[in-house]
Amino acid sequence: MTLAKPKAVAKPQPGTPSVPGWALREAARAAAAAQRRQAVGLAAVARRIAGSTWLILAACLLGFGAWLTFGSRLAYDRAQHDIYASFRAALAGATAPTGPTQPANPGRLLTPGTPVAVLSIPEIGLRAVVLEGTSGQVLANGPGHLRDTVLPGQAGLSEILGRRAAYGGPFGKLSTLTPGQTFTVATGQGVATYRVLDVRRPGDIEPPLTAGQGRLELITADGPPFVPSGVLRVDADLVSRPWPAPPMVVSAADVSSAERVLGTDPLAWVPLVLWGQALVLAVGALAWMAARWGRWQTWIVAVPVVTYISVCICEEVTRLLPNLM
Repeated sequence: MTLAKPKAVAKPQPGTPSVPGWALREAARAAAAAQRRQAVGLAAVARRIAGSTWLILAACLLGFGAWLTFGSRLAYDRAQHDIYASFRAALAGATAPTGPTQPANPGRLLTPGTPVAVLSIPEIGLRAVVLEGTSGQVLANGPGHLRDTVLPGQAGLSEILGRRAAYGGPFGKLSTLTPGQTFTVATGQGVATYRVLDVRRPGDIEPPLTAGQGRLELITADGPPFVPSGVLRVDADLVSRPWPAPPMVVSAADVSSAERVLGTDPLAWVPLVLWGQALVLAVGALAWMAARWGRWQTWIVAVPVVTYISVCICEEVTRLLPNLM
């Protein structure tokens, strides 16, 4: 039986100083302490990033409420100012639409958001450009004309929808109108005058419309502001001479659910998700910058970036809410 040879013990090389045991122990304790400090530092950075992220997201949520209440009014006023300037030029040049199709190309329907009339109701201080279409996106810029009805001033039933509170709330005072009051609507065919019949809510009887006459229904949400609980309608009969209406090429089947009374726009989910992802990425990057770069330096960059993304998100969220809100 062969016995294994014992391994040779390494001998210290001549001239190599030996390290005392206490020095090795101190070095090990110092390395462990450094690791603990690094772990604590990383945890502090993570907590700071998480805290900054929640702070920015909470500010965005509060900002949505402020936008819906106050900021949307500024967007509405600016849109109306620009639209009125272009529509006034169209009226002067006799190029304003008088039907559901484009004046220069009768084979194509009007683009949603095209100005078609100017509604003036002095009793409630309203003067607004009416746009073609009634989706939430269109009604953010002004009252909208329901596309499967005739234009105001023409023989038949015309319907105009407007918001109750958000984006300026142009129809917020419709409930104060009383029978007998008159108002006007200017279109490419001239100025039409209407007389209020009554304010109608669900359950009220709709007054009959005489053949060959014109009627306008002004429609908005009923109930507290920003909490629609029903529909309010103002019926008004045309007292000036009705203008001829072109053939209707838009039927009720062509009007989407987003354009109906209290309709919502499900197509807003796609841009909303994309803007939401952009916000999450921006918030994470800004929180990391705040931990590495500095709090005040980061806020200088964060405010315009987060504000822009938040406004875009607010606009998409409002499309998911009832269009008459």
